[in-house]
Amino acid sequence: MEVSITDSSTIKSYKKFLVIWMGELISSIGSGITAFGLSVYMFQTTGTATSVGIVTLCAFLPSVMLAPFAGALADRMDRRLLMVLGDSLSAVGLVVLLILLFIGDPPAWQIYLCVGINSIFVSLLAPTYKATITDLVEEKDFTKASGMVQLADSSKYLLSPIIAGIILSFTDIKLILIIDICTIFITVITIMAVRKNLPKFTLKSHGEKTKISHDIRDGFMAILESKGVMTLVLIMSLVTFYVGFLQTLFKPMLLVVTDETTLGMIESIGAIGMLVTSLVIGVVTLKRRYVSKIFMSMISAGVFVMLLGVCQSKWLIAGFGFMFFASLPLINTGTDFLIRRTVPNEKQGRVWGIISVISQMGYIVAYCVAGVLADYVFNPLLKEGGVLAGSLGQVFGVGEGRGIGLLFAISGALMILTALLIISSKSVRRLDVE
Repeated sequence: MEVSITDSSTIKSYKKFLVIWMGELISSIGSGITAFGLSVYMFQTTGTATSVGIVTLCAFLPSVMLAPFAGALADRMDRRLLMVLGDSLSAVGLVVLLILLFIGDPPAWQIYLCVGINSIFVSLLAPTYKATITDLVEEKDFTKASGMVQLADSSKYLLSPIIAGIILSFTDIKLILIIDICTIFITVITIMAVRKNLPKFTLKSHGEKTKISHDIRDGFMAILESKGVMTLVLIMSLVTFYVGFLQTLFKPMLLVVTDETTLGMIESIGAIGMLVTSLVIGVVTLKRRYVSKIFMSMISAGVFVMLLGVCQSKWLIAGFGFMFFASLPLINTGTDFLIRRTVPNEKQGRVWGIISVISQMGYIVAYCVAGVLADYVFNPLLKEGGVLAGSLGQVFGVGEGRGIGLLFAISGALMILTALLIISSKSVRRLDVE
């Protein structure tokens, strides 16, 4: 990859970023196979989409709700140490769950608790990682770095489902947890390898020490100071709400008609779209018109989510999934760049922590209601003899999981409408030229 940098110190900083990025790539693959494996395990054990939604919520809620505190810590403590602590301590919940599985079949609440413990420590990572990128990368390379970060994140959708599906075809969830635990410690080693060379950033070097509550309030005020940033973050929370339905219900929709190995292949084929777009963004420097790129990508994502709902062919679903995932990196990169450029570096940690809570609140709501809506509302509507079997059933099909297809179509249509909010907001468009 060609990087537009001019001095040796900047080159060294970018190399440090690449080392940390490689560690996070490995960690992402590990967490991805666990997420896939636990979703399949819960659905096969309970037979309900609700259990899948709950385990997804437990993996997500603590890390999001604690993000503001983690963000404030990232601005007042050694960011290098926080990344090491977050990664290493996140293994605790997985180790306990592994022990419970070796003892016997644990009840669902124990699985939820272990996943939640893992998520608590993962909360230290996201804002610290994002702030560290700003430490190491120059503004002209922000979009490239963002593309690479999304490339690493996409591995949990691209490589992890195939790996997890193959593992589950000949063994069970325990081997998956062992692999994930190993990847966590590989990541810690990569951070430790470059830790002494990373810039030491603490609040003490930037002024008088303050309370964490003050830092959180200061971060929130930094967001409110820019109407465009606040509007963009709120719109992203709507997007995550729609995407949350897809994340929760895609596996239950397909597991009624296929096995976990084929499901893993379908998910991975779809995720290649994210890989392709992330690679392009990582190589090509995007210039201006970020709002227009976000708008068009949201329209594209909405259309392909609707097609996912209507389609009943497994391989067409994989194709539409490819196009959907291909749309996401531009949305994320455009949003990431506009916010990163607007917010001062010394406030990046706390601001990203608060943004995580606001923007990802949509995921939390979706994880809470998706399984219930699928099991008790939409699936019964399109079962044999269901209320909508004779009408919308002609379009979406009739049978197990087809109500989820209808729910996807509604989510896609709402995403298209939300895209109009982006392009019509003057404050958001103004971020393109500030």
